[in-house]
Amino acid sequence: MNRQFLKPLIYAAVAASVTLTSCGEDDTVDPVDPVDASRWVTVAGALMGDNPGDGNGGTMIYAVSYEDAINSETTINLYDDGVPVKSNRTARLQVSEDGNTMFNIAYSGENGGEFSRFGVQGAASYVEEDVTVSIAQYAGTSPRWGKLYDGDQTGIAVNIANITANNAESSEDPFEYYRGTATVLALDLQDVLISGFKQYEIPLSVEEEKAGNAIFRLDAPVLNKAGDKLLIGTWMRKYDPQTGERESEWDRLGSKTVVVDYPSLENPKVITSTVANGDCSGYRSNVNFLAEDGSIYQVTQRDTNGSHILKITSANEYDDSYVFSLDAALGVDDVYVQTWRYVSNGKGYIVYRHGESDQSYIALVDLNSRTAELVDEIPNDTDLSLHQYQGFLVSGENLLVAVTPIGKDGNIYVLNSQTGEVTKGAKLVNKPGNHYIGVF
Repeated sequence: MNRQFLKPLIYAAVAASVTLTSCGEDDTVDPVDPVDASRWVTVAGALMGDNPGDGNGGTMIYAVSYEDAINSETTINLYDDGVPVKSNRTARLQVSEDGNTMFNIAYSGENGGEFSRFGVQGAASYVEEDVTVSIAQYAGTSPRWGKLYDGDQTGIAVNIANITANNAESSEDPFEYYRGTATVLALDLQDVLISGFKQYEIPLSVEEEKAGNAIFRLDAPVLNKAGDKLLIGTWMRKYDPQTGERESEWDRLGSKTVVVDYPSLENPKVITSTVANGDCSGYRSNVNFLAEDGSIYQVTQRDTNGSHILKITSANEYDDSYVFSLDAALGVDDVYVQTWRYVSNGKGYIVYRHGESDQSYIALVDLNSRTAELVDEIPNDTDLSLHQYQGFLVSGENLLVAVTPIGKDGNIYVLNSQTGEVTKGAKLVNKPGNHYIGVF
């Protein structure tokens, strides 16, 4: 086994000219320390429903030590040895910083919206604690949610419901907008209770709304460095003002993020990027991350010019002078980032596809130089589809990712964000139609 991943990292001082590491102490976030070798690492996989790779058959989990997770001699047979998670479809899993607690909100079905907490004890032993709370009446049975990086204290669930026209009940009134009711809910992960929630409409500009534009979905909440603003990604849609039908093709608006006060969750404000026009809500995992410079970096999806990485400053506004086109950086057309994870010192990894293909690739991105480099060591397999991927584990400079083509065996890979080194970890045994979706 390569023991370099178990050694403490030394964070050296860097030149003041480096963007993400040149700010003062008040503007930085603490780097992630290397995890303990004995820490539990949860591996998750999605079961097929009707079609291979659809992930609609539920979620399985299994725990090994970090030392075993990065050991190429370890074999993990999740689908034979693991345990199912309570969720009708693919669960939205979160894990405590020490790996000892699993958090889950069931997605859809009779238990949809129910929060539960499990003690991780290794292998298939996940002991459900006698604490549950349902947020379904506030955020629906299929809420999007994420755990804030605040020491496992808070989860944020968000939802948009009942998108209707202002004149839905009386066509005699002039049309003004389509809007839904937004819910932003704070969940105390330790006491297992709803610590606050707000519901409101979130208007766009008068011109944007009269054209039929509306916020369709909220997701990927992240707390700013100051801890006083919550930033939430959006997925936009457009409806025909005359018929109410959804339009499949339209002139997209600039990428938009909702900013609300924290912890009050009040005063929603929409900020807009002129650099890109894609959505920034993610799919099954977060796409908004706070870096050491106090800025939040987010990736876009469904962008007509290919995915971008956008920058939101510590003033909670887009920096439109920061232009990072992933089409340009990778030298391919129509990049679609499926998910990504910031690691440290301006480096992170994106999972993406491009063109008409559904095949997934992984690339190392440098937010300072705005460059991206394909990780060649990841198998080039047309059946590799990571569109439902949701779980990365950061350990110092390293990122752990589970890579399995649909229905085929694969491995955990350890990617060093600073050196670019790639090490193969545990073997992941697969089943027909299934795929692994995370390492937590």
